[in-house]
Amino acid sequence: MASVTLSATPKGNGFQATVSYDGWVSISSAETYPTMAEAISAAAIKMLDMPERLEAMDREDQAV
Repeated sequence: MASVTLSATPKGNGFQATVSYDGWVSISSAETYPTMAEAISAAAIKMLDMPERLEAMDREDQAV
């Protein structure tokens, strides 16, 4: 089963959002956000803007 992780790490005076696709790739935002919640929300929105990656993970899981 594939998983997607949304996270926030400290960067400068804020937090940077990261979307990690299990076994695929991690994508970090260039922007920083004042709170962890805002960074994680931004990561979720970024993930939803790339449905083809989620669909590719579905196809890979079904092939196994």
